[in-house]
Amino acid sequence: MIKISRRRLLASGAAAAGAAAGAGALPGLATRVLAADPIRVGAVLPFSGGLELFGNQAKLGLDLAMKEINDAGGILGRPLEILYEDNKTDPKTSVEKARTLIGRDGAVALTGPILSSSRDAMAATVERSKVPLLYATNYEGGACSRYIFSFNTVPNQELGQLLPYMHENFGGSTYCFGADYVWPQRQFETAKTIIGGLGGTIAGEEFTPWGVKEFAPVIRRIADSGAKVLLFALPGGDGITFIKQAEAFGLFEKVTVAFLGFAETYLGAFGPGGGQNMWVTVPFVASGTQPGVTDFVARIRAQAGGEVPISHYVMTHYNAVNALRDALVRKGEVGPEAVVDGLEGLTVSTPAGPVSIGSADHHVTLPMFLAKTEGSGLVTVEDLGRIAPEAGCS
Repeated sequence: MIKISRRRLLASGAAAAGAAAGAGALPGLATRVLAADPIRVGAVLPFSGGLELFGNQAKLGLDLAMKEINDAGGILGRPLEILYEDNKTDPKTSVEKARTLIGRDGAVALTGPILSSSRDAMAATVERSKVPLLYATNYEGGACSRYIFSFNTVPNQELGQLLPYMHENFGGSTYCFGADYVWPQRQFETAKTIIGGLGGTIAGEEFTPWGVKEFAPVIRRIADSGAKVLLFALPGGDGITFIKQAEAFGLFEKVTVAFLGFAETYLGAFGPGGGQNMWVTVPFVASGTQPGVTDFVARIRAQAGGEVPISHYVMTHYNAVNALRDALVRKGEVGPEAVVDGLEGLTVSTPAGPVSIGSADHHVTLPMFLAKTEGSGLVTVEDLGRIAPEAGCS
């Protein structure tokens, strides 16, 4: 008697379902196959605490990826299930939620969080449990581990084209202002090297703690510095407060903003006509005319049920889940180590173009776009092509 493993049986069932669907026969077979135990992915994201606009954007992409994968028959005949946990924009809570998703729920991988401090806090948990983290937020680089994969930009990808453009078109004096944590600090370190190489100057550099409500003093310092460019890295509600106060002061009549970590959801929060002519480099622009982008935006909005803003955070989280699917199919088995082994060196087709994962550093070569805010979204100024990461691994 020949013994067939449950995994092989499910994979065979999935193949049969695909063949049956193609032949127009045996309706419902794919549905029966997807009654198998789900493959669980844990999402540790901020849905409160100040950065919920990023958590909600990530969820849009994750939800669409899960739906499309399951509609197509799942992964190796098993449905995908994404389990969401609110980390409240807090590192300690991030660790607690990660442990729950791994220990209680059996997640084969995690995605999220947003803050670098939350990611760093979770690193020991994913290393110890040997469950990979698919991190889809732009960050400062240097998170290099067998069990961490980065699906968004690192500083050279975001700054290497943006700062020369700002220098040439708006002036060589830059003021750096951001939140007092590792991502803005490292971004500004890279920026100062690039600006110095261009022959530019740093008019000032400041970091602010979370929760500041009155930015008038720093706005005056920026205005008085003579800077032509403001390199801005203050995410979430605090960033919205700053921009609104700076616009009321008239700061942006004097300086042009290069906005790091920009998401289109900011524009609605700035008020009618607010936040215009701010410059970014991002791996996705929702107004792009590429067929894949247009179709992706339509699918997101059909699922969300309205004209929701769609930022690159939607796309990078969508890409991370599709990469997990491709990795498991590539290995032909399900488990955390299969995710890791399958992701290394993988190239994933995405709405904006192919994304390639480094075999050694686990960071991605991405299509990148120079864009500016206009109306309620971004418009592409230049397609920068695919840019490889300088991951910062020692």
